[in-house]
Amino acid sequence: MSETPPNTLQYRSDGREDAPVLVLGPSLGTTWHMWDRQIPELTREWRVVRFDLPGHGGAPAEPFTSVAELGDRLLATLDAIGVQRFGYAGCSLGGAVGLDLALRAPQRVASLALVATSPRFGSADEFRQRGVIVRTNGLEPMARTAPEQWFTPLFAGAQPAIVDWAVQMVRTTDPACYVAACEALAVFDVREALGGVGVPALVLVGSEDQVTGPAEARTLVAGISDARLAVVPGASHLAPVEQPAAVTDLLTGHFAGTAQESSGTLTVPPLPAVPAPAAEPAPADPPAEGEAEAARPDPYETGLGLRREVLGDAHVDQALAADPDSALQELVTRYAWGEVWSREGLDRRTRSAVTLTALIAGGHHEALADHTRAALRNGLSPDELREIVLHTSVYCGFPAAESALRVVTRVIREETTPPA
Repeated sequence: MSETPPNTLQYRSDGREDAPVLVLGPSLGTTWHMWDRQIPELTREWRVVRFDLPGHGGAPAEPFTSVAELGDRLLATLDAIGVQRFGYAGCSLGGAVGLDLALRAPQRVASLALVATSPRFGSADEFRQRGVIVRTNGLEPMARTAPEQWFTPLFAGAQPAIVDWAVQMVRTTDPACYVAACEALAVFDVREALGGVGVPALVLVGSEDQVTGPAEARTLVAGISDARLAVVPGASHLAPVEQPAAVTDLLTGHFAGTAQESSGTLTVPPLPAVPAPAAEPAPADPPAEGEAEAARPDPYETGLGLRREVLGDAHVDQALAADPDSALQELVTRYAWGEVWSREGLDRRTRSAVTLTALIAGGHHEALADHTRAALRNGLSPDELREIVLHTSVYCGFPAAESALRVVTRVIREETTPPA
């Protein structure tokens, strides 16, 4: 077990200190105990290092903002215990960490196993909606649906104790860290970068996985040059728990090719030589008067990305599809989002509050509904939204506030009611 500084992760190490290192990463909502049934066999050959996600399993509740930040915390953890080279196996979010490390720190990762993993997990809207539900209702809705997401019906019916264990893992997770993980997965997308994964990869998926199933696994295999697919029959999302023997055999077979017991290291192909840096170019002349504006980056792409993050892909796609050549849509994207919403002077919560007030004052109810959804995604609670409406009643008039409250209440109900 470990003491955990803020920039590292809670971890556990099993096996001989001089053995080659294999790191195991957990799925969202689980702890390192999801790998318990692999440990006896894996520690015959490896020193196995497992970690908990922030706020999971009693780990300090230090939310992370991206999968890359989580990967950096893992590298700092491994640095602290003297581990430089390692094999890596991760499930779902844990697999995303493995993909990130293989792309950003290929000198550290010797071999990779991606369990129930995808280069893009669902849609950004789905994960942001999940975050809204957890902010409003806590983790109980996620805990109730975990068994059907993680296990096949046959296994869930036969193993009630394991199902209860899974539910309790979710219930005891820190809600803010769970929401932060959802936000990180909402923007995680390495589909275009898969060709840069240069280590051997095992892509392992349960045949019945409805979360990240065989289709997503095949996308990984098609994109990674040295990858093979293993489909585990009779398993859903948490295949290491549901089919432990099959998963263990696949992992030991895959990582055996990179372990060298006599030296206690993992052998990998040599890294390519780093070319010498090119000579620095002479400083360019400052732009002439009038040229500075022309050299300024076009804010359209920044605005489009931010517009999608705040309002959701579905809303933006619908707006653009309604009039794909619209100069108005281009203007809104470039200036409202690329110029104003992207400024650092106010955080997104504050911008949402200001936007809602302006829309209430103007009686723009359709846009008010869209921005109420955005405000929930930006972290405003239902109670805070109602306070905003109450406050506007003093300055915008009671009729405007009453009409706005009906819109806001309807959207809150739609967005925060957990799925049946």
